[in-house]
Amino acid sequence: MKRIMFSDDYCLTKAVLNGTKTMTRRMLKVPKTCNGKEVYSFNILTNSVGTQCVDLVDENGGVLGSLKPHYEVGEVVAIAQSYYTIGKPQYDKFGNGVPGNSNKMFTRAELMPHHIKITDVKVERLQDISDEDCLREGIRYYHFSDKRWSNNSGYGYHIPKNGLHLFDTPYEAFANLFERISGKGTWKSNPWVVAYSFELVD
Repeated sequence: MKRIMFSDDYCLTKAVLNGTKTMTRRMLKVPKTCNGKEVYSFNILTNSVGTQCVDLVDENGGVLGSLKPHYEVGEVVAIAQSYYTIGKPQYDKFGNGVPGNSNKMFTRAELMPHHIKITDVKVERLQDISDEDCLREGIRYYHFSDKRWSNNSGYGYHIPKNGLHLFDTPYEAFANLFERISGKGTWKSNPWVVAYSFELVD
């Protein structure tokens, strides 16, 4: 079984577990070469189970090979969390705590208690996201009656110990969030991404 990681710095794992995040975008990593030849472009195709994938092509349009997204429609994937978070710390044969206790990058999929099922996979440009999909990415609308807030309503996301970051539209909020997670300049470069829709299984 595979794992999938969501950023805890922006409460995205929590958003998945409470059902307010049902979509995630991951950058499409297209190789520069395939079978010894330069990859000039790619064509987007949909396979028999409904997953969009790509055919890598040369400058003459010849197909060099195929590139499948990391997750497939219908696949059940474990949500990565640290062992301490799920209340199941692990120890090696010497009784020492393992790295996965505090760092979910080192955890094993079969020990994770929560899973999602991939329901749709599509390939698109990052900036082509709709407002509806921004909300499915975990962006929420917040309204506050407390007038001490300089901006008492808007779309945004939560950062632990740093409050909310609010914007006028879900699109602006998601653009800022994606830039924070993926690095400065990522949104402006408008890369190709794989957009995964999913539902929480447990």
